[in-house]
Amino acid sequence: MFSYDDGGTHQRNREGPSTMSDNANVIDQSKPSIARVYDYLLGGKDNYEVDRAIGDHFKNDLPGSVAIAFTNRQALTRAVREMAEAGLTQFLDFGSGLPTADNVHQVAQRVNPAARVVYIDNDPIVLAHGRALLATDDQTTVVHADVRDSAELRTNPEVTRLIDFDKPVAVIFSAILHHLNDDEDPAAVVRYWTSQVPAGSMVFISHFRSGDNEETRAAEAKLQGTFGRGRWRTDGEIAALFGDDLAIADPGVAAAARWHPDTRTPVVGAADRELSVWEELMAAAIATKP
Repeated sequence: MFSYDDGGTHQRNREGPSTMSDNANVIDQSKPSIARVYDYLLGGKDNYEVDRAIGDHFKNDLPGSVAIAFTNRQALTRAVREMAEAGLTQFLDFGSGLPTADNVHQVAQRVNPAARVVYIDNDPIVLAHGRALLATDDQTTVVHADVRDSAELRTNPEVTRLIDFDKPVAVIFSAILHHLNDDEDPAAVVRYWTSQVPAGSMVFISHFRSGDNEETRAAEAKLQGTFGRGRWRTDGEIAALFGDDLAIADPGVAAAARWHPDTRTPVVGAADRELSVWEELMAAAIATKP
């Protein structure tokens, strides 16, 4: 996930995350963070009361909506495995969020221990926890940056240390582009990175999809009211984010719960039952640069 924290003063207490780094003093406990809300919904402990209040709204007032977080995470895991099994060994994960089970580097390195991963997020708590997790892993790093600062990220020393842009790269936009408004041109972000990677590279996008129902409208209104931004998009609009230089693989943009099912880690029941409105809310797609 992706956070738009504005910074502030962090004070340790028993209510919040316990693992911090030097930049913990910029974490503002008074404002909710998308990364921390997502962590709470997934059962994590790296969140504050203000984050749990938002998460509890989804848990209690929109029953079943927690499925959004889990179906997205499962689709990401399958996408990373698929890209690694296709031979990709370099991964850029934009809006990576807080560490949880089956992180990108863990999934990729199970396929190829030489896989290298750069996590990118602008929430300082993600940087703190990521650095602690990856302290002994020189093939993986966390960069504190905004996904919209593409040119600056491209020349970041940590990015260029691990990513060879002359070789295919796996580019991941998991549940992040829907946090960019239209005037921030999320498609331009994708186009920039597509232009920086060679043929054989792959791009994965998961995204909130528009739905003509009250549940979708309620979830969208809650997030927009809380964070002041975000845009649900139709399947056609999500497909358009890939641009003209990528070939989207079958089945195109699809519900994340059913997207590229893997018999080794099946989506329980999703293949043989009607999806809930919440499972339909998250879409996924993957594309290759010819």
